[in-house]
Amino acid sequence: MGYGPYLANIRKYTAGKKVLSSGMGAEVKRCRMALSEACEGKIVSVVSSGDPGIYGMAGLILQIADAEGSKVPVEIIPGVTAMSGAAARLGAPLMVDFAVVSLSDILVPWKEIRKRLESAAKGDFVTVLYNPRSKRRIRQLEEVVRIFRKYRDSGTAVGIATSVGSKDERISFATLGTLLEQDIGMRSLVIIGNSRCRIMDKWMIVERGYRL
Repeated sequence: MGYGPYLANIRKYTAGKKVLSSGMGAEVKRCRMALSEACEGKIVSVVSSGDPGIYGMAGLILQIADAEGSKVPVEIIPGVTAMSGAAARLGAPLMVDFAVVSLSDILVPWKEIRKRLESAAKGDFVTVLYNPRSKRRIRQLEEVVRIFRKYRDSGTAVGIATSVGSKDERISFATLGTLLEQDIGMRSLVIIGNSRCRIMDKWMIVERGYRL
């Protein structure tokens, strides 16, 4: 069970099995359906993006199970989140403390997101941005740049990874000053470097502090 495009990626593993899918925005319904099937004694796999515990379905499954008093055993299987995949393609940008923020304000008010961005920028954290920009949602990334420019130089290194692991994968580098000029969409993940970050031989690297 899962979001249609995710299930399409694993079609070879679901042959001969009952497959249920739903669209974006139907997450609660999807999780309730999964628990209902499990209550009937079936083994149910909820397919999530990346790691199910990072912007995925694990938390919602547990929340609904608790609210409904379900005693169905749940196993959460860790995966490789977009953040880890993007970091590996870009180099080693997550070698020291970092923050992860989703710019989607569908479930979290923008006021709260802005507060987190301000703290990450001020604290010199490498900052990973999920859901950075869509066709209709432009101002969020523009505000990110305004916030980070208060604390970081315009030349701060930025990595952009789009559709990592697919045939459409694109990896590129920019700076805080040129970030808004880049081709960035909902399948992109943006990593803003900190004061220790630099681009070295086409790799984005954050120095951890080792003596060489």
